[in-house]
Amino acid sequence: MTPAVLAGVDGSPESTVAAHWAAGEALRRGASLRLLHAWPWLTDGRASFADPEDLPVAAQRMLAAVAEEVGARHPGLTVQTDVVLDAAVDGLVAATEAAEDADLLVLGSRGLGGFKGLLVGSVSMAVAGRAAVPVVVVRQPGPETGAESATESATGAVPEVVVGVDAGAPSDTVLDFAFREAELRGARLRAVHGWNLPASFAVVGFLPSGTETAQLQAAEEKALAAALAGHRARYPQIEVVEQARLGAARTLVEDTEDAALLVVGRRRRPHDLAPRLGRVTHAVLHHAHPPVAVVPHP
Repeated sequence: MTPAVLAGVDGSPESTVAAHWAAGEALRRGASLRLLHAWPWLTDGRASFADPEDLPVAAQRMLAAVAEEVGARHPGLTVQTDVVLDAAVDGLVAATEAAEDADLLVLGSRGLGGFKGLLVGSVSMAVAGRAAVPVVVVRQPGPETGAESATESATGAVPEVVVGVDAGAPSDTVLDFAFREAELRGARLRAVHGWNLPASFAVVGFLPSGTETAQLQAAEEKALAAALAGHRARYPQIEVVEQARLGAARTLVEDTEDAALLVVGRRRRPHDLAPRLGRVTHAVLHHAHPPVAVVPHP
């Protein structure tokens, strides 16, 4: 079965940028590209369609225009389109569950709805927290840059994929995804482990000495090296830079502006009452500049 990269499109500039990013990813993977648009059955009353089957017509025209643009810029890519008759979040999540060939889903950071001040829209956040496959959220580049800047750095430097690693409980699923993305790009992989001071320091109420901090740092670096050992052996061709720093979310946001991709994990929840995204992943989605891949794992 040929793999597919899915991309959610709603006609916004952000979603078009995401579609182009998804096209590049599909070509790297030897996959097809499937553009999706969710159209809810219950409209706001402004639509005047005589037949329910006419509902997707406008959406299909929009999708066809985006598909034509993407196909022209990425020749040789197979592009398909599909209208999902459901609300945006439920429809996109259901599409990832139904598509057995889906490798990942790509979304723009914001869509047509919501508030302009939000860096990441509610739909992207919700889908990233529920989708059955990795979700990549792509931020729209500024007006001084082109859509291509959202895909890869044009500086000529070695491309870099950054992955957040919980050295105490590393996820093979997240690391597999990050190493594969680095391999597909011929990129260096920077594995970042952000650690915090033990809770005992907060209880006692004082900061560790320089010697104690150095000892903690050495222990975290050792834990990170152990977490990566198996994957480094499986991918000996990939240059890996290990980085353990104090402060989890800040570590992943700082110094990643030029990264080709930032990879973080998201635990699959057994029920709907638990938070969908951890605080680190939530912060990274809102503040990191490069495309962010949220990878579900056990």
